[in-house]
Amino acid sequence: MADSAKLMERFEGTARGHQVPSSGWRICLAHEFAEKRKPYQASDVSASDVVKHLGLGIRYLRWWYRKTHVEKKCPVIDLFNPLPLRQIYGCPLGGFGGGTITRGWRGEFCRWQLNPGVYHHKTVVADQFTVCLRRKGQTVYQQVLSVERPNVLQGWNWGYCGHYAFYHALYPRAWTVYQLPGQDVGLTCRQVSPIIPHDYQDTSLPVGVFVWELENGSDEAVDVSIMLTLRNGTGTKEDKSGGHWNEPFSLEKEGARVSGVLLHHCSPVNPYTLAISAREQVEGPIPSRVFPTSQQYWKERDQDKANVIVPGSLTEKGEVTAAAVCATCTVPPRGHRTLELGMAWDMPRIHFGSKEKLHLRRYTRYFGSAGDACPALSHYALTHYEQWEEKIESWQRPILESSHLPPWYKSALFNELYFVADGGTLWLELPPEACAEDVQGPAGTGLSQIFPVLREYGRFAYLEGQEYRMYNTYDVHFYASFALAMLWPKLEISLQYDIAAAVLNEDTQPRLYLMNGQMAQVKLKNVVPHDIGDPEDEPWQRVNAYLIHDTAGWKDLNLKFVLQVYRDYYLTQDTAYLQDMWPVCQAVMDSELKFDTDDDGLIENSGFADQTYDAWVATGASAYCGSLWLAAVCVMCKVAGIVGDSEVLQKYSAIRRKGSEAFERLLWNGKYYNYDSSGGPFSSTVMSDQCAGQWFLRASGLDQGEFQVFPRSHVVSALKTIFELNVMGFGNGTMGAVNGMRPDGSLDTSSVQSSEAWVGVVYALAATMIQEGLVQEGFHTAEGCYRTVWERLGMAFQTPEAYCQRKLFRSLAYMRPLSIWSMQLALESRAGQGACSRQGPLW
Repeated sequence: MADSAKLMERFEGTARGHQVPSSGWRICLAHEFAEKRKPYQASDVSASDVVKHLGLGIRYLRWWYRKTHVEKKCPVIDLFNPLPLRQIYGCPLGGFGGGTITRGWRGEFCRWQLNPGVYHHKTVVADQFTVCLRRKGQTVYQQVLSVERPNVLQGWNWGYCGHYAFYHALYPRAWTVYQLPGQDVGLTCRQVSPIIPHDYQDTSLPVGVFVWELENGSDEAVDVSIMLTLRNGTGTKEDKSGGHWNEPFSLEKEGARVSGVLLHHCSPVNPYTLAISAREQVEGPIPSRVFPTSQQYWKERDQDKANVIVPGSLTEKGEVTAAAVCATCTVPPRGHRTLELGMAWDMPRIHFGSKEKLHLRRYTRYFGSAGDACPALSHYALTHYEQWEEKIESWQRPILESSHLPPWYKSALFNELYFVADGGTLWLELPPEACAEDVQGPAGTGLSQIFPVLREYGRFAYLEGQEYRMYNTYDVHFYASFALAMLWPKLEISLQYDIAAAVLNEDTQPRLYLMNGQMAQVKLKNVVPHDIGDPEDEPWQRVNAYLIHDTAGWKDLNLKFVLQVYRDYYLTQDTAYLQDMWPVCQAVMDSELKFDTDDDGLIENSGFADQTYDAWVATGASAYCGSLWLAAVCVMCKVAGIVGDSEVLQKYSAIRRKGSEAFERLLWNGKYYNYDSSGGPFSSTVMSDQCAGQWFLRASGLDQGEFQVFPRSHVVSALKTIFELNVMGFGNGTMGAVNGMRPDGSLDTSSVQSSEAWVGVVYALAATMIQEGLVQEGFHTAEGCYRTVWERLGMAFQTPEAYCQRKLFRSLAYMRPLSIWSMQLALESRAGQGACSRQGPLW
């Protein structure tokens, strides 16, 4: 066992001025998560539902077989192959839109997302860091910094004891602290990615930096070498297809020299280059050593040789190759030194699965699209990471240093941001030859700013989840959008313009929808699309990859567009954006009006799962869609007043008066809003998301005076009821909030989704509680969710859409949990009103 006091001192202490934050997700490398759970064998439709709806099951099976065996593509939702829970993931490397590489908390590189929307959950054994200590010219210690003992590469020194190390993550950085037993030497590896709010250049770069702080506690100098080995590829069969090759590089610029190896992966579609590199030290001889094959390092590890640089040759079919970079320095007695190593990857020109169009990634604006950017990317990363860290620390410091906020919240707030980069994320440049009609479509000529916005900030998209592979799934982005709107608002506005263009255009292609077995038009005009497309097809060109339902009949999509438009305006004060979006808001609300079938000012649900809860049926007026509708009507009144449209203001003011009366009359039961007005056996269910409309109004600075839609006493009463039943009655109050609870304290089992807890909905509910002054209840609700996911279940950096009490989860690595940033907006709004000035914590 290591000297635990000394190890924790290093863990909590400083390394050359870079303090390991006290808040964040942490774990001992020796730790094993005990409580594992299993995934549903399903997507949004459970396996039992498939059995009940045999026709749906047969239709899905036929579609799945055609996709996987005829078209040879991955289905957007694969019911038969859900991702297993692997409790190994740490902070992903890389910025937005250029692909990501995830390094596990035990040191392995274990999740690869380089091709757009395609994941390889493979640990490549050869991809490792290794340390070597030499005293007086003799090797005294050498160890692969991995707890694994693989049955390959037997000549390597495996089996590092995990009790001697800790991992700590606070995205976009992570720290691994190692104590080398018997050597009085400590290592801290700090991992840095360029995720910087309001930065639209460096945040796009596909790079990561590893800063190794070396501390020598002995009275004798020690030579320390840190080697990074990397095998070509991502551990797939393609790695052995042949034709790959490696080459060394060295780039000196502005007084800094970076050396490394380029690992060229020559796949027929979307070829790419990986690079590993080291920044050379100022003092002494050149310490960075480049080995185009990692075996070469092990041959020389006990020899004193000069730099060895041997050009690589093309691999044969069935052959794999690897490379290594080694950085060395002398650490004086009782002293410390720093070594800097980096990774970069360059897949600048991409095709989606259809292979119809060539697209350029965002970072090519700064580093070119020829496929030769890795040397420049490596040099830039290793010479600019200190500036990135200054900006990251400036952004995070006020939150981390707040004594009013609990440590778990600080960890969740920043670590959940991993999905913005690791969600199959795309950030693409418009082609140089593009014109306005290319992006707005024939019906989108009124979007005057769409072309300049997309030209300047590019197109942005991320998946609904790593298992639900649809880009910009809009009913879910509604929750997740707070992260973009608060931190990268130009990307949120860019995404909104793409949605607006899709609204105004239509796709007359018919498609068979699985739930009802009927053909319908893929996309209707003046209706918000469910998603922007499938990475296996051609996103933006063909939208609505989702085929469970015909989403033209969904009640929430149009409303969520209107609410996000005003929320974005409220946060950015971008009047040109609001002016552009105003006609689109009118169009989608006019389309939505047909769902008010009895002209009482309130829309009705249609008796099928016609909103984001797409396996949970509502009939008639419903708390969820009804609250969104009234909130959107309120926004229409607000924006009409801003733009001076008195006719629209008069129209929606009348609807608001009628609709508010109907909502209260049909759904309010004296304590909370009923799930729906159908009068069925589950009509009186307490839905945790029943105040969704109020949540967005308050987040947008509304719900005051003439814009108060829901009586505050009713909202507070509903939230207290939710807390009592859905939170405290679910998992003894330690698991967040279940979606549906019966008033007698039993779970609503009418659908698979009603008996789940949705992480993103829990954070949104907590934000609503905070907005309404139930601060302690809000933090208690969110804390149960965080501790269930990150601590009890070990789902770090793969937060699921849903979990339930009976040791099941669904859809790992999901978009919706980014809604935690609405909690931060609620806290900032309260602080601005003086509500946080009192002494004492908020939780």
